[in-house]
Amino acid sequence: MNMPDWLEIIVRTLAAITILFILTKVLGKRQISQLSLFEYITGISIGNIAAYVSLDLDNLWYLGIVSLAVWVSISVGMEFLTMRSKRVRDIVDGNATVLIENGKLDKQKLFKERLTVDELLEQLRKKDVFRMADVEFAVMEPSGEINVMLKKEHKPITPELLGWKVGKEHVAQTVIMDGEIEADALEKTDCSKEQLLHELKRKNVRLQDVFVGQIDGNGRLSVQTGDLRQYPESKAHPKPRDRVAMLTEQFEAELIRLGGLARNESDRRVYESALERFQAGMGHLQDQLQE
Repeated sequence: MNMPDWLEIIVRTLAAITILFILTKVLGKRQISQLSLFEYITGISIGNIAAYVSLDLDNLWYLGIVSLAVWVSISVGMEFLTMRSKRVRDIVDGNATVLIENGKLDKQKLFKERLTVDELLEQLRKKDVFRMADVEFAVMEPSGEINVMLKKEHKPITPELLGWKVGKEHVAQTVIMDGEIEADALEKTDCSKEQLLHELKRKNVRLQDVFVGQIDGNGRLSVQTGDLRQYPESKAHPKPRDRVAMLTEQFEAELIRLGGLARNESDRRVYESALERFQAGMGHLQDQLQE
């Protein structure tokens, strides 16, 4: 007994979807996130073949499965070749192209990449860059993405540029979820269950009403209830030692930086003397905090 055409199409379509899912897993995530020219051609061809398998009702439909297997085998083999050989990788994936160097736009390379000035300026604006003169390098990657490095004088000020040392950033821990305390997450903080409940009481919030509660690396507790109300961040637990240590490191780094910038030996000795006295005083303070 032959299967009705409509039912056969449903079965073939489901089979094609399953096969495509399996083959996509074999090809890897790079097939989706960063397509080379060869991978782009492979994706289009596999989609067309899958449509043929699901809709063509002749007796040779299984040849489509063979064709899919051949395409995937070639694609996987090409990926291994590109991983092993830079020459093959340059041919298949291409090379990065420097479009802007020291604020100057390279017209020939722009034409080579088939990119207009308007399109380039749009990509720069997406990187929060509105003047080409501020750009040290703008590079078009093989994937088509444009990455930008600003000139040093136009880069945002960071603690590193100022010579400051800052404390390490820690991941915020979700200590309350759906009205229940997450014990494992709470253990990763310096806050106890009693301190957490006390802070909730101080905010006049019941535990069962909390939708999400998080403690960040600085010990600040943020709470959102089920009715989407948010409460101001507050210190879930005071950590004076951590604050003192961070401020100490910053001040020591600043004295060292100023000593390095001193114009003469006399000024340098003043900074060194101040640093020694500060370190001695902070050592005494640390002893008191440990008592």
